[in-house]
Amino acid sequence: MCTPCCFSQLACCFGSAACSCCCRCCPNIKQSTGTRVMYALFFILVTAVCVIMMSPTIEQEMRDNIPFYGDMCEKLKAGENCQTLVGYAAVYKVCFGMACFFLFFCIFTLGVQNSTGCRAAIHNGFWIVKFLALAACCAGGFFLPNQETFLEVWRYIGAGGGAIFLGIQLMLLVEFAHRWNTNWSSGVKYNRLWYAALALVTLVLFSVAVAAVVFMAVFYTHSEGCLLNKVFLGTNGGLCLVVSLLAISPCIQKLQPTSGLLQPGVISVYVMYLTFSAFSSKPIEMLEVDGVNVTICKFNFSSGSESDKKIVTGVGAVILFGCVLYSCLTSTTRRSSAALRVCRSSMPETERARCCFCFGDDTDDYDEDNSGPGQNVLYDEREATVYSYAYFHFVFFLGSLYVMMTVTNWFHYDDHKIEKLLDGSWSVFWIKMVSCWVCLLVYMWTLLAPMVCPKRFEATFTRA
Repeated sequence: MCTPCCFSQLACCFGSAACSCCCRCCPNIKQSTGTRVMYALFFILVTAVCVIMMSPTIEQEMRDNIPFYGDMCEKLKAGENCQTLVGYAAVYKVCFGMACFFLFFCIFTLGVQNSTGCRAAIHNGFWIVKFLALAACCAGGFFLPNQETFLEVWRYIGAGGGAIFLGIQLMLLVEFAHRWNTNWSSGVKYNRLWYAALALVTLVLFSVAVAAVVFMAVFYTHSEGCLLNKVFLGTNGGLCLVVSLLAISPCIQKLQPTSGLLQPGVISVYVMYLTFSAFSSKPIEMLEVDGVNVTICKFNFSSGSESDKKIVTGVGAVILFGCVLYSCLTSTTRRSSAALRVCRSSMPETERARCCFCFGDDTDDYDEDNSGPGQNVLYDEREATVYSYAYFHFVFFLGSLYVMMTVTNWFHYDDHKIEKLLDGSWSVFWIKMVSCWVCLLVYMWTLLAPMVCPKRFEATFTRA
């Protein structure tokens, strides 16, 4: 059984066969899902390399534990202790290679309509070849001429692409909130338990949002300082209240009967998270109290314990890169693309209430390959692609730029360390604060758009 499985994996790595696990007890996997997971693993691998490059702690551990580390660096012509392979410049070069890789595939897969052509076969297979190509692209960044000019120009390109990706991420959050409410509301007519689930989740979301406001009001404001924190906390909290009342107002309910409090609950929690993250990213503010300079507007991590700060930084990093992956993987589905106006669905989708509604409905019939010893593969793209291949790679291209700017702390890249991902920086503070307002404005527009442009949404309401 092991030998046939190995041959099937070789066919996946060196041919156009779909990727799957060796274990037959694993649930069925769609060809489109397996392909996206593999590209996501490539993305995670390069992101991990960038994190290592920006971490002096990991660099020191490698220097202490890898035998002949200095000699190896000299043979690679990477400078003393591999200095050219660490720091923000190295991250820029590696992310340049990853961005070029995804941009090439974006152009290469333009116009692909099904998985039977040679371009689709390359997109869905030949993983070892593509891995080597990705590694070559990342390594090639270190051999570019005019390094100083390249870094300066690439920084501004990265900032532009990262901002576009952040906008896509915020629009997807709004789409996620609407889809969650629509999916679970569709189950109410068949089972009243879905109504109870909606009410419970909504209550939990608003409880978390209110608790976050109270927490930040206590620990991130001060009676004699923290003016920006007071203003922005009040502004963001007030805007969350406004969109919540707007979502259940009679004029909105008339045009969007499924609009409820679940969507503003999701938006409010995310806005409060971004507000907390922005306050944590703000440079330290000092205040003289009884002749002693005291740090204010910062939460005291167990009297300055570094371990607690590392935990918070780690959790923040997991949430951040989790959002990046979610955006990359879900923005390319037909439904999300339609929400972003990248493509339009000609037929309305039928809803079936499910707990895991993000991953599509598995009730459709597909060609199944169960001849091998490993995991069954459902070939769901024989007639038409499930997602836009070109747009999929374009989103990963933008995600590469966003990761590059985030890991290097945007425009405060000098002497930055990954361990200080949540430390003070005005550029990061304003990026996160503006993201709060963009998210709220996008959601507010989805509520008001049917009133402003009724003809554009008339067909949708007719089908509903």
